[in-house]
Order: sequence, then C-alpha cells, then structure tokens
Amino acid sequence: MQAHQQNISLTQKSIWSAKVSDYVLLFKVRLTTLVVFSTFIGYVISSPASWMALLPLLIGGFLTVASANSLNQIIERNTDKLMLRTLNRPLATNRMSVGEALIASLVTGFGGVLLLGTYLNHVSAILALIGLLIYAFAYTPLKKVSEISVWVGAISGAIPPMVGVAAATGEITAVAWILFALQFVWQFPHFYSIAWILFDDYKRAGLRLMPFGRRKDKVSAWQIFGLSFLLIPMAFLPLILNGTFIFSIALSLIAGVYVVYRSWNLAKGLDDKAGKKLMFASFIYLPVMLLGFLIDSMI
Repeated sequence: MQAHQQNISLTQKSIWSAKVSDYVLLFKVRLTTLVVFSTFIGYVISSPASWMALLPLLIGGFLTVASANSLNQIIERNTDKLMLRTLNRPLATNRMSVGEALIASLVTGFGGVLLLGTYLNHVSAILALIGLLIYAFAYTPLKKVSEISVWVGAISGAIPPMVGVAAATGEITAVAWILFALQFVWQFPHFYSIAWILFDDYKRAGLRLMPFGRRKDKVSAWQIFGLSFLLIPMAFLPLILNGTFIFSIALSLIAGVYVVYRSWNLAKGLDDKAGKKLMFASFIYLPVMLLGFLIDSMI
C-alpha cells in the first residue's frame, strides 16, 4: 500500500515536472530573462527611479514578453513541426493544446500590461503592449512572407529597454531612444547569424529570415557585415546627451568591433563555424553594452 502511494506521488511529481518544462519552453524563459535584463538596465540608469517599483517592472516585463512568445508558438505550431530546433515544443508535439496556450498567453499578456500600468505608468504599459503586438502579429506572420520580417522583429526586440526608462521617468527620453537604436541594430548580426546556421531548418519551414536575396552566399554575408558595421558609429550616440558616458561608449565600441570582426570572418569564410562565432559575439555584445550604461549611471 505504501509503495503504491509512493508510486502515485512520483507519477504526480513527474507530471508536474513535465508541465513546468513545457511552460518553460512556451514562455522561452531564458530568452525572456535576457530581454527583461535590458528593461532592468533601462530602469536603473534613469533618474529619478524608485527601487520599490523594480518588482512589478520585472514581473510585468517578463509576463508581456512571455505572452508574445506564447502567441508566436500558437501561430507557428505547424511550422515548428518542420524544424529540428523547434519540433519538441509543447504545441508542436501536441503535449499542450492551443486552448491552454492561448489562455496562458492572454493571462500573462493582460497581467503584465495591467501590472505595468497600475504600479508604474501608462507609457511603460503601452510600450510593452506595442512590443507584444508587433512581435506576435506582425513579425511572426511576416516570417513566411518577406525578409522585412527581421526588421519588423528588431523593432519589438528593441522596445524592452525603452519600457524600463519609461517606467522610471514616465516618458520616452533621449536615453530611451539611444538604447532602442543600439538594441535595434544589434539584432541584425544576432538574428542573421542564427539564420545562417539554421538555414536548412528555416528553408524547410518556409521562413524567410536571411538578408535580402534569401541565399546562404557571399551577398548575404556582406549584407550581414554591413549591418554589423553600423554598431561602430552607433556606439557614439551617447555623445548627444549632456554628461559623460565614457564606459557606455567605450564598451559599446569594443563589443561592436568584435562583432564586426566576426561578421568579416563570416563574409570571408562563408561557413557555419564563422556563423556560430558571430552568434556568440552578438550574445556578448548586448550585456557588455548595457553594462557600460549601468557603470556610467553609477559614477
């Protein structure tokens, strides 16, 4: 009898564990956490700011991004079945119903926006909602229609730091626009390096995520290099602000040069190894750039 109860308990634990794992995949928790980190930095570097508001900001930001990711997977559930990278997602494997995922996305979306609007301000809530809507209902369907989808997706991906600034100040400041611009340009070497590595997967699913020309060739590689190179002049954007931004400029410039170096190697070598190195360079760029702004705000 006791052994039977233990087996039931273990079964229940495994069911709950599997369900939690599915929601981690549905919400893309690791990616969502990175996105919310940029929201956190936008808030902290903006003055005046109350540390008491950090909790609703982080929770609200996390929920809205999680909602966008959920809606993305609902729309792409059949497409996800065609790609090795995504075929184990809960909707693609039918481990989770569309209805359950839709309820989760609506609850997190409304909850996140409501939390931001209630405990912070309407500007941050509206920005978060705009980012959610662009990602789910513009970027996601455009991926099968046009290469412009990456540009549209870069808009939604660059909004989170603006949410942080707006949460602290109640307005969209020059700092918010600078962070938006830097994060907007950063997404091109980031997403295009991923599209390069997963070219066959995306092609199988009919997703158009390569640069204009849609091929894994020298033309696309040089387009990636050109867009990556924009990170270098963009590093000097803080000069338009009143004040000293030594670390934000220096660290953005150093990280940007590294990304450009890796994109140059991709353009010269045209191989997946170079694409992976560019992807990892892009992973390094974002936290380094944000760290620069954080250091400047503290000195």
